[in-house]
Amino acid sequence: MDLFTNLSLGFSVAFTPINLMYAFVGCLLGTLIGVLPGIGPLATIAMLLPATYALPPVSALIMLAGIYYGAQYGGSTTAILVNLPGESSSVVTVIDGYQMARQGRAGPALAAAGMGSFFAGCVGTLVLAAFAVPLTEVAFLFGPAEYFSLMILGLIGAVVLASGSLLKAFGMIVLGLLLGMVGTDVNSGVARFSFDIPELTDGIGFIVIAMGVFGYGEIISNLGKHESEREVFTADVKGLLPNKQDFKRMVPAILRGTSLGAVLGILPGGGAVMAAFAAYTLEKKTKLQPGEVPFGKGNIRGVAAPEAANNAASQTSFIPLLTLGIPPNAVMALMVGAMTIHNIQPGPQVMTSNPELFWGLIASMWIGNAMLIILNLPLIGIWIRLLSVPYRWLFPAIVLFCAIGVYSTNNNTWDIWMVAMFGVIGYLFIKLGAEPAPLLLGFILGPMMEENLRRALLLSRGDWSVFVTRGLSASLLAVAVLLLVIVLLPSIKKKREEAFVED
Repeated sequence: MDLFTNLSLGFSVAFTPINLMYAFVGCLLGTLIGVLPGIGPLATIAMLLPATYALPPVSALIMLAGIYYGAQYGGSTTAILVNLPGESSSVVTVIDGYQMARQGRAGPALAAAGMGSFFAGCVGTLVLAAFAVPLTEVAFLFGPAEYFSLMILGLIGAVVLASGSLLKAFGMIVLGLLLGMVGTDVNSGVARFSFDIPELTDGIGFIVIAMGVFGYGEIISNLGKHESEREVFTADVKGLLPNKQDFKRMVPAILRGTSLGAVLGILPGGGAVMAAFAAYTLEKKTKLQPGEVPFGKGNIRGVAAPEAANNAASQTSFIPLLTLGIPPNAVMALMVGAMTIHNIQPGPQVMTSNPELFWGLIASMWIGNAMLIILNLPLIGIWIRLLSVPYRWLFPAIVLFCAIGVYSTNNNTWDIWMVAMFGVIGYLFIKLGAEPAPLLLGFILGPMMEENLRRALLLSRGDWSVFVTRGLSASLLAVAVLLLVIVLLPSIKKKREEAFVED
């Protein structure tokens, strides 16, 4: 009964004209920013944070939250149409979404992403409303040892789901971990692997690697082919909405992705990224139906499940922020900044001391998700028009937007040169047949793994057995080892190679 009372309070706050306007502005800005390659929610919120100083606290947070899940949704549009993951959680959507666009099925791919996002967003918000308090107790069970083991499991999962050679996938993970170590050591303050280049002391940005490896790498690869050989935007678009068969396949995938995302989103440390990868792994383990396209070749489940997972996770990632005061990712860290600006201390006391803000924000998420689906489904036709733009005009625009997006993050021209360098590296990956998605996951999780490894060893006074003596940590490591053993079994390895065989 308390839940309904609280939600009625929340909707009474969210349905005021001023808050509805800011929710709409947030969703619209977020979608537009998500669609532009290279500019993610992190850069957008950072740029617009000063604009919220004069707003009432509830309106400011409603607008920033709208930008966050709007950009999360908009990132899938870029990933599907131009092979550019503007957000780390859109990396998995690229794999099948872009292939669908190449086959003239960009409409169904975008619709699947939209419907999956809407459903998962609504469910994620319901989980946040109903289980915010009890679910924080699950996060309390995770200490540094458990987080380290969970990330090991995530990396093993990335090796398993990567197409092609296991050895290449493992190499990509290691390269990602090494790139994540570039920068200043948090504990000692010593610059590592910076080669006396001042710009590298802050590390390499995610956007720099993602735009370079996926965006510029693909552009260089396509420019190296004869016009008749290019696979980009050559097919006619057939229908804007999924057909009956698509719905039959994507609905169970959306349900599975939503469930996974809602659970993984509450865990600090890249919940949306891990959720998207985990959902894609789960779909690949689910048997293909007769006549279904293989994964990596344009399977609609490979779009619907990760998009549902990352949107459910982006909603439930508010749980540790609002109930513990712990930001689970960089965007939530900016939300902490916004709350602090308005003299609100994030944590358990928000629910009791400022219920209008807590429940108003939750209610606005439902309204925001409805706004996103109303905004975006009619716009599918407009996004599809991008497919008719000749590639000779499109690629300079992509290069320009990537450069603007990368520059706006740190206002540093060095990052533009770095993107160009990673573009060449991305082109080499394409030539070598190496899947770059595990590299990005290794890059994102590497610094977190190092931090949690150090904390765990510090708390255990250098005793490495802490990872196997703690039950939850030992269980996660056992699952990781089991997964590795299974995938290395000769029979499984052979089936995996057959599944990923290149045309």
